Amino acid sequence: MTHTSTDNGHPSPQIWVDADACPRNIKEILFRAAQRRQIAVTLVANQPLSTPPGTLVKAVQVQQGFDVADNHIVAHLQPGDLVITADIPLAAEVLEKGGEAINPRGERYTRDTIRQRLTMRNFMEEMRSSGIQTGGPLPLGPRDVQAFANSLDRWLARLPS
Repeated sequence: MTHTSTDNGHPSPQIWVDADACPRNIKEILFRAAQRRQIAVTLVANQPLSTPPGTLVKAVQVQQGFDVADNHIVAHLQPGDLVITADIPLAAEVLEKGGEAINPRGERYTRDTIRQRLTMRNFMEEMRSSGIQTGGPLPLGPRDVQAFANSLDRWLARLPS
């Protein structure tokens, strides 16, 4: 996985997608953004994925296993890259490594919010392990998809043209 370089020799940021659970409509927004902004998008999953033709969008299939896709993303991530994930521990690692992360609902993870998100995630996990039914996240709705597109556009707008 190599980053292309900008005119000043610095690597161009790219987008990484924790793709096993990423909704199709979010991937489609990313595919269009890749073409429009000529930015590399890499989907990482433990199952085969289809990608649109061209060289900007790639799929990497990793072995089955706990956190294998996450570990691949963190190992190849460069500072300034964007990761799309709903996985809060992965988002925390991305921030530690100098990357940025947003979830499929358009929420941007920050150093200020990640600790609180990890605490809540761990609390909910404890409740589930003690047998309490907590339910899952609500399905992605049109507002969530729009919020994601807006968040992605804000990130893209900060990139050099």
